[in-house]
Amino acid sequence: MEVLKKPFGIPSAALLLAAGLFSGCSSVKHAAVSQVADVLAEGGSSYASDDDPELVKQATPFSLKLMEGMIEQSPRHEGLLRACSSGFTQYAYAFVLQEADELESRDFAAAEEMKTRAKKLFLRARGYGLRGLELAHPGFSSDLARDPKATAAKAGRAELPLLYWTAASWGGAISLGKDDPSLVAEIPQLESLIDRALELDEAWGGGVIHSFLITYEMSRQGIPGDAALRSRKHFDRAVELSGGRLAGPYVNFAEAVCVERRDAVQFEKLLQQALAIDPNLKPEHRLENLVMQRRARWLLAKKDDLFLTPGKPIAR
Repeated sequence: MEVLKKPFGIPSAALLLAAGLFSGCSSVKHAAVSQVADVLAEGGSSYASDDDPELVKQATPFSLKLMEGMIEQSPRHEGLLRACSSGFTQYAYAFVLQEADELESRDFAAAEEMKTRAKKLFLRARGYGLRGLELAHPGFSSDLARDPKATAAKAGRAELPLLYWTAASWGGAISLGKDDPSLVAEIPQLESLIDRALELDEAWGGGVIHSFLITYEMSRQGIPGDAALRSRKHFDRAVELSGGRLAGPYVNFAEAVCVERRDAVQFEKLLQQALAIDPNLKPEHRLENLVMQRRARWLLAKKDDLFLTPGKPIAR
């Protein structure tokens, strides 16, 4: 999964406004809520460019809870719903799930608890994403369950970020809930959202949709042909669109495809390429690259466990 495209912060102006939010008449209160909501929804460049993931990890829960509080005051604010969908998805993947993976070999029970928490966070993110899509298309959630493809086709370019983050969070939840038949049964809905996003603008976010599909194609059902080759095409396009300056595509392909196809040589090569990327070359993606490079190092440390038997190189 590709994450951390636009992590968010809480600008000081928003905190100053929030301090006096509930004073005065209702019209003043409504104006103040709208103003704070706009600031919160659009904030985030300072987090994306931060070089200290641990600091962001500690600050993000406050940001998320503040935005949830604002949604209670302004439940139809599309920007806040979008920001919560993306924010909870990113936090769950970058910090909760990654730490669970690292902990698993030392304390399996504790790691499982963290994965359960990550699943809940992904589902919370999905909920906000669907609420955002409902604003433009009333009945979207129920229609999506009945006819995924036709319903997703109603979404336009303006809803593309919501399509992506809803699909990404849904995918995260399903990956952690494979023993939940009701959740697995929702896969067609997830697929319809990400496929519609790709159709609307395959270059959005510097190739983030292609990067997501690198991983997803390996588990997609009912499609003829070699899944690894489909993933390879998405990888090549993601690298092209990002100029080779994002670690995510390299990490995703190594983990999703190379491990599945037992290609240890390509696995190590791609992860070394991810680690060779200078996070400072794209300051707006610095945090994202640092997070993905942390995962690359973890995967390299697990190489012997992941490749107990050799396999064949992946065809290009």
